[in-house]
Amino acid sequence: MPEEVKKAKGEQEKPKVEVKGKEKEGQKFKSKDEPVLTRPKVEKKIQIVRVAETDLNGALAVFQGIKKIKGVSFMLANAVSQVCPFSDKKIVDLSEKEITDLEDIIHHPEKYSIPNWLFNRRRDPETNQTSHLIASQLQFITGMDINKLKKMRAYKGIRHGLGLPVRGQRTKSSGRKKSGSVGVKRKKEEPKVAPAGGIKK
Repeated sequence: MPEEVKKAKGEQEKPKVEVKGKEKEGQKFKSKDEPVLTRPKVEKKIQIVRVAETDLNGALAVFQGIKKIKGVSFMLANAVSQVCPFSDKKIVDLSEKEITDLEDIIHHPEKYSIPNWLFNRRRDPETNQTSHLIASQLQFITGMDINKLKKMRAYKGIRHGLGLPVRGQRTKSSGRKKSGSVGVKRKKEEPKVAPAGGIKK
């Protein structure tokens, strides 16, 4: 195409730029003498705080942290955070007195006018009292209840003993690892042994 036609259309030739002492086109331009800067790796230190027999991440807020405790649900954690005056603090910033106060709220929520429908042990079969259990206490009482059902030979106890689902779940397609019934098990055929007296003709 002639140069006059190019100028008429408004097309202009792009000036060629020569890069000296740098890398090829399509790559990042770095001078050979320029030092490569690397950001040092910063190790994040996790501060652990012991609350109610549980190791909690100190960087979390009170509401987020206490949900990690066994026996504390989302709703109970929300109720506890509304009752305690230091809920906006991080767990690592709590003093020893505040930690003991927090443990007391979690162990005895009935003292702080938290509704009893949030508790996990309502109307105990032996004492008929409503309480809230957490951590090792909850684990121990749950195990005792299961052993009681096994001794009674109740349906739930038998299912617990066999390692099968207790609450009516299907077992044909799912939950087969725990029960140990994977596939079809057949008895191995033993090789036939000739009688001691030999084969009679």
